Amino acid sequence: MGSADPVPFLSLHPRTPILTCLDPATGLPAEIRERVKAMFYHAYDSYLENAFPYDELRPLTCDGHDTWGSFSLTLIDALDTLLILGNVSEFQRVVEVLQDNVDFDIDVNASVFETNIRDPSFMEGSFIRLHTLVVGGLLSAHLLSKKAGVEVEAGWPCSGPLLRMAEEAARKLLPAFQTPTGMPYGTVNLLHGVNPGETPVTCTAGIGTFIVEFATLSSLTGDPVFEEVARVALMRLWESRSDIGLVGNHIDVLTGKWVAQDAGIGAGVDSYFEYLVKGAILLQDKKLMAMFLEYNKAIRNYTRFDDWYLWVQMYKGTVSMPVFQSLEAYWPGLQSLIGDIDNAMRTFLNYYTVWKQFGGLPEFYNIPQGYTVEKREGYPLRPELIESAMYLYRATGDPTLLELGRDAVESIEKISKVECGFATIKDLRDHKLDNRMESFFLAETVKYLYLLFDPTNFIHNNGSTFDAVITPYGECILGAGGYIFNTEAHPIDPAALHCCRRLKEEQWEVEDLMREFYSLKRNRSRFQKKTMSSGPWEPPAGPETPSSPENHDQAREKSAKQKIPLLSCPSQPFTSKLALLGQVFLDSS
Repeated sequence: MGSADPVPFLSLHPRTPILTCLDPATGLPAEIRERVKAMFYHAYDSYLENAFPYDELRPLTCDGHDTWGSFSLTLIDALDTLLILGNVSEFQRVVEVLQDNVDFDIDVNASVFETNIRDPSFMEGSFIRLHTLVVGGLLSAHLLSKKAGVEVEAGWPCSGPLLRMAEEAARKLLPAFQTPTGMPYGTVNLLHGVNPGETPVTCTAGIGTFIVEFATLSSLTGDPVFEEVARVALMRLWESRSDIGLVGNHIDVLTGKWVAQDAGIGAGVDSYFEYLVKGAILLQDKKLMAMFLEYNKAIRNYTRFDDWYLWVQMYKGTVSMPVFQSLEAYWPGLQSLIGDIDNAMRTFLNYYTVWKQFGGLPEFYNIPQGYTVEKREGYPLRPELIESAMYLYRATGDPTLLELGRDAVESIEKISKVECGFATIKDLRDHKLDNRMESFFLAETVKYLYLLFDPTNFIHNNGSTFDAVITPYGECILGAGGYIFNTEAHPIDPAALHCCRRLKEEQWEVEDLMREFYSLKRNRSRFQKKTMSSGPWEPPAGPETPSSPENHDQAREKSAKQKIPLLSCPSQPFTSKLALLGQVFLDSS
């Protein structure tokens, strides 16, 4: 194509530049970034002035209402976005406000999954939103506190008020997991536990969206129960997949039988797949990644058509709903995390055509008809397509993705901006508005837009800078990058999981190392001889061989067998292991 030829608005080639004027060298991304920041503060200030301490803002009437339990959720959701935008002083103020005002000892029912499409026929409630938003938001803010200039207490990040709040909230959710299958109920009362008449039907995402937050919580607090229940729930879903490798939408957590057998990547299923990938990355867990890759094969074989993903019957693979749901727009971003860039870009461009058609993504879009589905015409300012654009731009640098970001800013400002914030678009066909501003607008939509246009943000750190922190368990590195976003876009620093090793078998290992160290001082020559003749590290002889020394008691052997990590480094020499776990003990000679 010559230089005088017109450039098509969309290209199927994943590397074709579309709008070169949005190249960062021109300065336009900085201009758009400032517009995004202005969007955030227009919404945030409106919430503080008109809605706080209620959960969410009603922008058309300039007041607030509680939607998930009266936790000031918009404030929690917006907290780490404040730091990403560089507002350290407001971050510090909000941390104090949350410590003084948030109380989880209240008589309120928290549903297991967010009502994703605001319709009672769908059983997703707010329990998983409470988990990912509150627990995830508090964990993220806790881990970012030092960067934000908050005066942290001794022992941080292994202790702190926000961590204690996250743990308190998470413990309120644990009764939901007390089922014969280990898959959680759909609703738990934060004061009384699971109600006797509670329905056992839970959506797939409501079962499989815990590992990121709960594994982080277990690592920071030393209590393994959180990660354990999350892993059991993941495994029970995996064991419940059909013979063709698909999972349905809703399952009975008492019997393990599928109630809704539609299989896809969207509402009711989405964050289950997301957390298999992100959990695998966060925990360096080969098994979780292998599970996702098997699902990915089945999804490609049975649900993908011309780079769209349809809904099919989970046992037969026959098409049940030829629709695209706006929640599915996270998928290209997830594909980028496993390196499948070409397929991700092709699917992203399909979704972008829908955005261009309406100025947003309708909740449901009929693919054969190329139009919205009745009663699913709204756009509540969801972040998923922008989220994918952010991930893919980091992977490719393709200016098409910046173009989507600019279009999103202009659409949202033109259609949904009102005097008191930004209103949900009730109908994309005529741009009628609804009196609600979801908290995820500040937590996710604005955050991903800002990060798309801010390549030097600390979130994008490539490891060139970091902070060394002294904990009760030794020195650890934080802030080096590689942040894992939970499904509400709260970033978790994966390095933090290695700062607070308190699990009992690890305590025993340190004790054994200390005994071995003092034995070394007493029997230096004998120990040196043993070390030189021991040869390279060999794996245990079999699955029943404990990794602990022979003098461990039976309980320690059993625990060690259960807790051997799937991804572990070869055993290091004694002094190296001790240095890795904490203080280095140097030989005096």
